[in-house]
Amino acid sequence: MPPRLQVLIVEDSEDDMLLVVREIRRGGYEVEFERVDTPVTMQAALDRQSWDVVIADYTLPAFSAPAALQLLQQQRRDLPFIIVSGTIGEETAVAAMKAGAHDYLTKGNLARLVPAIEREMREAEERRKRNQAEQALRESEERFRQLAENIPESVFWMADPIARQFLYVSPAYERIWGRSAENSMTSFQDWLEAIHEEDRQQVQTAFFEQGLRGTYDREYRVIRPDGSLCWIRDRGFPIRDHAGIPYRVVGIAEDMTDRKLVEAALRRAQRLESLGTLASGIAHDFNNLLTPILAATQLLPLKLPPLDPRTQNLFKLIEDSAKRGADLVKQILAFAKGMEGKRVPLEIRHVLLEVMHVARQTFPKNIEIIADIPSQGLWPITADATQLHQVFMNLYVNARDAMPNGGKLSLSVSNVQVDESCTRLNLEAQVGAYVVITVTDTGTGIPPEFLDRIFDPFFTTKEVGKGTGLGLSTALGIVKSHGGFIKVASEVGQGTEFKVFLPAVETLAIAPIPERPPLTGQGEWILVVDDEALIQQVAQTSLEEHQYQVLVANDGVEAIALYAEHKQQIQLVLMDMMMPGMDGLTTIRTLRRMNPDVRVVMMSGLSSNGQLAAIAEIGVKAFLPKPYTVKELLSTVQNVLNTEPIQDR
Repeated sequence: MPPRLQVLIVEDSEDDMLLVVREIRRGGYEVEFERVDTPVTMQAALDRQSWDVVIADYTLPAFSAPAALQLLQQQRRDLPFIIVSGTIGEETAVAAMKAGAHDYLTKGNLARLVPAIEREMREAEERRKRNQAEQALRESEERFRQLAENIPESVFWMADPIARQFLYVSPAYERIWGRSAENSMTSFQDWLEAIHEEDRQQVQTAFFEQGLRGTYDREYRVIRPDGSLCWIRDRGFPIRDHAGIPYRVVGIAEDMTDRKLVEAALRRAQRLESLGTLASGIAHDFNNLLTPILAATQLLPLKLPPLDPRTQNLFKLIEDSAKRGADLVKQILAFAKGMEGKRVPLEIRHVLLEVMHVARQTFPKNIEIIADIPSQGLWPITADATQLHQVFMNLYVNARDAMPNGGKLSLSVSNVQVDESCTRLNLEAQVGAYVVITVTDTGTGIPPEFLDRIFDPFFTTKEVGKGTGLGLSTALGIVKSHGGFIKVASEVGQGTEFKVFLPAVETLAIAPIPERPPLTGQGEWILVVDDEALIQQVAQTSLEEHQYQVLVANDGVEAIALYAEHKQQIQLVLMDMMMPGMDGLTTIRTLRRMNPDVRVVMMSGLSSNGQLAAIAEIGVKAFLPKPYTVKELLSTVQNVLNTEPIQDR
């Protein structure tokens, strides 16, 4: 009996259809076929039954082979699709093959039809098997993944709910609980006593009452013999006798500590991220407020008659306060966003004195704070003062917490030469000169079993809510990034000593540079663009007082209009980066299309490596951070005016 072939023929000619059917029959097949010539009739045929192959004429009055192919593809039907046409050209045929057709031939060459059908049916079968194998593999991988994700380190147990006794506890109990599995089977109370007192009663009630009903599922804390905390998820299921009465409870207890730590770390990271976002917004607005204050304190003395020393001091006080406010904003951003601080040569004594001042103002009075900080002779270091402030505040706060009933907190500083014997005991150390800062307390001390873990992230012996476990790990990271290392010694009941080693540097004495008078212009035209009216005003006044001519714009659109009108006069654009509507970068790109040689100074209340890279990419050579002094404004403007024009890239 000849093999049967179900063929769907997309053809408007009855005669051409019969030729195709005859050729297939001549190839030894019994043919069941249907002719369609519109999308509707083809869809009906597809819905009615399954087909082995689709043969389509390329062009029909109301339909076409590409449209038929698209219909199949939309329904994800992987059927051999062969184009048979009398008029198709080679380029058209190639395009059809690229679109997904499996073969094409002319109506004058129907002898190739049956071999093409057989070949494409074999390939379709291979594709089907391959797809099935790939699907099976994906399902197998998914089952394996699910299985792997649900096999944590676990304890299997069996209990007698009537006798209230464990009948079996797997050996993992000793590793997770830190207690004897044999003792837990001998005494049910041994297991209960390991549970945190705040969780104990609820677990005991749920274990027997809910376990017998098959709904026991609790998370609780276990305190190990070494004092460390472990989170457990415990689930139990009843085993019933022939009468349906529960007589055993079996279960699995999983160590959830790592997951709890990750969840807590994620929540802390999310809070820090939110704090960083908030700090960035506040910093931008705050720096915009400080900019006119700082500039005005320098402009007002020029407008007023000669001032007496007391009034001059008041202006100096306002200026210094504005600068301190700007420094404070930088410190907040450095902490909240992890911004890279600026490392400069400095004397560590200034940082330590500030930490000492904060501690004396805020620590309990029953803590005696002693300092031995030489006024001179200490070697300089290269460091970020804000980050070092964070290191020593962490050490001070830890010392305070270790002395709840009071005690003595001491700090000393000295120069040391680290030799090879020291480097053998401290892998991070290098032979050379260091400044060592020693922080000592008379507190509770650190147990020996904890001493190797105190720098681990999230490790803390403090109660929940009183410590994150990030202080010492952050401090160590900062010290290492500065090329230093930390040594710690402690004895329970006697106190703790931290030694922070920071590499010293050699610096050459630099002769002071005499302060130059404010730089004046020669009537150059400057376009000031800022959406803050006060900053517009103070920048315009500062520049006009020093012989510049100024145009102002409130946003990017107005700046472009003014530049188009005064292109020949404007020699420099002073542009704020963050403005509503069109921001500074977009505005500058537009201006550079108008004039590739335009000189630009960008301003912003925020600065980051990403921002600086963005402005450098569009050819801006100067960045003026807010708040700025009049001198900084004038110096930046003159430097840019004296540079060669920027050629378009």
